[in-house]
Amino acid sequence: MTARVQNNGQSCIAAKRFIVHTDVYDEFAERFTARMRDLTVGDPLDESTDVGPLSSEQGRTDLEELVDDAVGQGATVLCGGRRPRHLGGGLERGWFYEPTVLTGITPGMRIHREETFGPVATLYRAAGLDEALDIANDTSFGLSSNVWTRDEEEMGRCVRDLEAGGVFFNGMTASHPALPFGGVKRSGYGRELAGHGIREFCNATTVWYGPGSDTR
Repeated sequence: MTARVQNNGQSCIAAKRFIVHTDVYDEFAERFTARMRDLTVGDPLDESTDVGPLSSEQGRTDLEELVDDAVGQGATVLCGGRRPRHLGGGLERGWFYEPTVLTGITPGMRIHREETFGPVATLYRAAGLDEALDIANDTSFGLSSNVWTRDEEEMGRCVRDLEAGGVFFNGMTASHPALPFGGVKRSGYGRELAGHGIREFCNATTVWYGPGSDTR
């Protein structure tokens, strides 16, 4: 839940699509939805607030359009799916959106292809690792991923086959100065941070000496 709503869901590395093994899918969906539903939406300066507003009216409009398109094509809303009501205290002027969980996502829905930059999570059911990898890679983005497993063979498969700039096991994706950070596909190229990032700011010079050069 924290991975989805950090910075009100407006984080490039926030978890957005949750691909869950069918054996634990129903329990995960129930518990995850309960946590999302219990979040307090309100004034970001209030310490009791869990989720504040989005950064702009357009940001909320974009999010609403993705949710509405999915619901119109048959997705199920487990919680949220609308602007919060009765916030009071002048907060009606903020660009708030309820923490939302959607299931029944299909490839034809915009939300399957586009990024939800706000507190909206999509749940997918997978019968096994092959199907999970197919779902995970069925996107034009590839910034980062996190995988929850104790199976070392599965870890190896995910490192090899996930199309992402980072794979984090049993923990949230994070940006750390000691680790190179960046994506693949439409999530960009190159890396920042760590030694790889330093080299991005350097100009490499090629020096070649021909056969007649005196290099003594």
